Amino acid sequence: MTTHPASPNTVLANALHHAEDVLTPRVLATRPERIVLVVGTQINGAPHIGTSLVQSLAFAMAARLRERFGFPTEVLFSALDNAPYELATDLATGHRYQRAYAHALGDQALTDLVDTLYQPLFTALSRRLGIPHRVETYTEQQAAEHFRLTWLRLQPRLDAARWWLAPSTGIPHLRIPCPLPGCGWTEKHAERTRVHLNDRETAQVAAVCLHHGPYRATVTPTGGAYLDLATLYRNLVKELALADARGTLHVMVKGGDWVFGTHLVDEALQAVGLTRAQLPTRLFCPQVVTDTGAKLSKSMIREGLASLPEGAADWMLDTRRWPGTVAEYADQLLGVTDTLLSHPRHFFRSYSAAEIGRMMTAPAARSVPGP
Repeated sequence: MTTHPASPNTVLANALHHAEDVLTPRVLATRPERIVLVVGTQINGAPHIGTSLVQSLAFAMAARLRERFGFPTEVLFSALDNAPYELATDLATGHRYQRAYAHALGDQALTDLVDTLYQPLFTALSRRLGIPHRVETYTEQQAAEHFRLTWLRLQPRLDAARWWLAPSTGIPHLRIPCPLPGCGWTEKHAERTRVHLNDRETAQVAAVCLHHGPYRATVTPTGGAYLDLATLYRNLVKELALADARGTLHVMVKGGDWVFGTHLVDEALQAVGLTRAQLPTRLFCPQVVTDTGAKLSKSMIREGLASLPEGAADWMLDTRRWPGTVAEYADQLLGVTDTLLSHPRHFFRSYSAAEIGRMMTAPAARSVPGP
């Protein structure tokens, strides 16, 4: 059995008997017919241990909520294929541009990427716990009629939320990729992007391409331009779209580094008309940090801005290097999630990469076997 960590008491942990108790008020208030745990990840290469930990905790929490409340539960994986693939600077103007994975790789390559790097672990976790799951790319999400209609209906009220979405500039980052074949470049910070509503269901967007100059695009509920929204803006629209989902309680499962960012999203949601009772239900999972207390970042280590923490292994930055099968990796992850969920003190905290590595390589023993 994985040795339990020594976790200090906190105000939140002291108020709970079990980690899932933090969701009880919203479950009782909404009386849903089912619960969907939503976990998103940028599709920008192989996942690291922090990503896998949050994903496995989403499945483990779904199993606990199903047992606790008797509702059907499901995990929805949002594959954020609008992550930047290439970055460039226009030397003439100084404006920054980017091209997303979705436009650089194409649909089939992205499908293959998700199927190769993420689906095997989801399948293993789903089978072990009996929790169904589905995968939705951001490309699919932004193309959905309800998401696009939510964005269109938000536009007249966006001025009330824009400083929450972009406190430094007041310009929420809307990126409409250049529509010319083989391009897809878009201004990263949207300084020269302008939206004009023709009517309640049609918007004209003017933007500037790195290679082709000014262009215009149309957005409608059922078609038109690709809506690439920056992180806070995307969460605002997604959570507005889910706010009126009848019969379903959506729980946003996020890493602990999101605690600070959701303050801005919640203020933006209230600025456009949601009440406190309508704000999203969220669950913040333990964060994996370095010995300095910073979030474990594969990009910083890859770029030479940080080093692999002492006691951490290479597989923690690229889970394909795990010295075993995907099934064994899933078993070890579920052993760790059992430990983290065994007491609120163990869940609502951060862990060093070395400590997570120690727990992951200890002999696996599930305290509550899956069905």
